[in-house]
Amino acid sequence: MAALVWIGASLTALGLAGLVWCIVVAARARASGLEGAEMEARLRRLVARNLGALAVSAIGLMCVVLGVLLG
Repeated sequence: MAALVWIGASLTALGLAGLVWCIVVAARARASGLEGAEMEARLRRLVARNLGALAVSAIGLMCVVLGVLLG
């Protein structure tokens, strides 16, 4: 079950990296001075990626917990 823990930790790290990337992209969009529809369109695309990264991180944490409980 150690492999499940390592796989889960890797997925969690990948998800956290995705979340950090989303934060950086949103900060750059805000700093670029976009307004109105342009900003909304950029952030709307980013929300889907943000939720995907959150889901990957959550699945990774579930794998870690499962690996610890079974191991």
